[in-house]
Amino acid sequence: MTTGSSICVDLFDIRDAAETRGSKDVAGTDPTVDKVPPRVFYCEYATSFHKGRTKGVIVTRTRFAALGALALAGALALTGCSAGSNAASDGGTKSIGTPDGKGKTITVWMMNGDLSDKVLDAAGKQFTADTGAKVKIQTQQWDGITTKLTTALAQSDAPDVVDLGNTQVPVYAAAGGLTDLTPYRDELKDGQTWLTGLEGPATVDDKLYGAPLFAGNRAVVYDKQVWKDAGVTDVPTTYDELTADLDKVKAANPASDFSAFYMPGQYWYGGLQCVWDAGGEIATDKGGKWTGTLDSADAVEGLTAWKDFQNTYSAKSTQDINTDKPSQSDVFAQGNTSAFLGSAWEIGSITTAKPELADRIGTFPMPSSTAGKTQPVFLGGSDLGIPAKAENQELALYYLKILTSKEFQQDQVFGVDGWEPNSTELLDAVAGDVDELHKPYFEAAGTSRPTPATPGWATIEGDASFQSMFADVATGRKSPEQAAEGFSKHLTTALNAQP
Repeated sequence: MTTGSSICVDLFDIRDAAETRGSKDVAGTDPTVDKVPPRVFYCEYATSFHKGRTKGVIVTRTRFAALGALALAGALALTGCSAGSNAASDGGTKSIGTPDGKGKTITVWMMNGDLSDKVLDAAGKQFTADTGAKVKIQTQQWDGITTKLTTALAQSDAPDVVDLGNTQVPVYAAAGGLTDLTPYRDELKDGQTWLTGLEGPATVDDKLYGAPLFAGNRAVVYDKQVWKDAGVTDVPTTYDELTADLDKVKAANPASDFSAFYMPGQYWYGGLQCVWDAGGEIATDKGGKWTGTLDSADAVEGLTAWKDFQNTYSAKSTQDINTDKPSQSDVFAQGNTSAFLGSAWEIGSITTAKPELADRIGTFPMPSSTAGKTQPVFLGGSDLGIPAKAENQELALYYLKILTSKEFQQDQVFGVDGWEPNSTELLDAVAGDVDELHKPYFEAAGTSRPTPATPGWATIEGDASFQSMFADVATGRKSPEQAAEGFSKHLTTALNAQP
């Protein structure tokens, strides 16, 4: 676990630093870009891909502790902006229209590695052609972004548009830092069904505070040669087929340190898929009151199934560790597992370490215990928000409309950068253009589930309690029922805490 700052906890395995760029004016003016050699951020859940190539810029998602929301709420109160106030919260449906922006410039904060210069240039040119206004892109680095964004949202010169990790949105929305986009939801969606894993966290108390931009998730990565040597040649499409195949792989590779399927005990993303697959939920919201529900019968059934899977197919030494030490890609590259649940960027890490494995790697969505379905997945990605104090609200809305539109998503966000687009309809539309290795990621994205849309969720991600709960189950320190009961109480307390 890497700590970004005293109020920002990054739960992902950061591999390198990000490309540093200066701000630039898009559409017709000379860009001023700092000439710094590009470097790359890696994370556990986001990458981009397109048939014939894999994009090399990966993003990381930072997770925020509740202190960030407290700091923002206090700052907003001091400057006369109370939590929940914004420029578009008086109800009803409104039209975005095409504002006259001649002589104006909007400032957009984009996180490093999210959208390429080419895509941002295309957005800027369309924006200027339609409105007459210009766009200044200011690329932000993940290190220290909590403090920087908290400060910016409380100031009168806040940026007009901000790029946020999808689970960041509730923190800033609850503190009053973001504009309520609910009146414009229908126009922004334009008949599309936004991915639940993006729209869900951006919806707080039934109000929309972020427009989905793109997504990334996990699928099973496996060694086709190891499976073939064990007598497995077909990709499993049901959970029973998967376990039968893994039984063969395990029998053919009896070493105690070999995992037929590498599933670290603290890997809550993998465990959560089993909980969701059994019909369980993390928590429920009734009238603004959150209740942890990991102790429900369905959730406990999922926890029990996950424990059985983990204990059966992952080496005993993995029961109390996470995915970073050692990394899943290293375990795979070293031949100590035949499969794992991972992000697409991890494939690149494997082939960098062992180029000869490139032709042996295959992928498929994690099969569900329900025939004909795949397990629901945790979806990472980006949402676009408008600071409540942004000066150019109407122009900012129009910019959001461009970037989230069907045409721009298909032609630019996917077509150029290769990200998973923001709706189920677009996932279907681009399916034929995704290479076979990465197609399962797009298939899995359609089954995404959201985490609780409340600022208290930051506490759960920041205190590592989810990892501990799953490790307690995997090691047998606690039964699934015992672990779930205690964790559900913690969930209820944390999710109801307010900034």
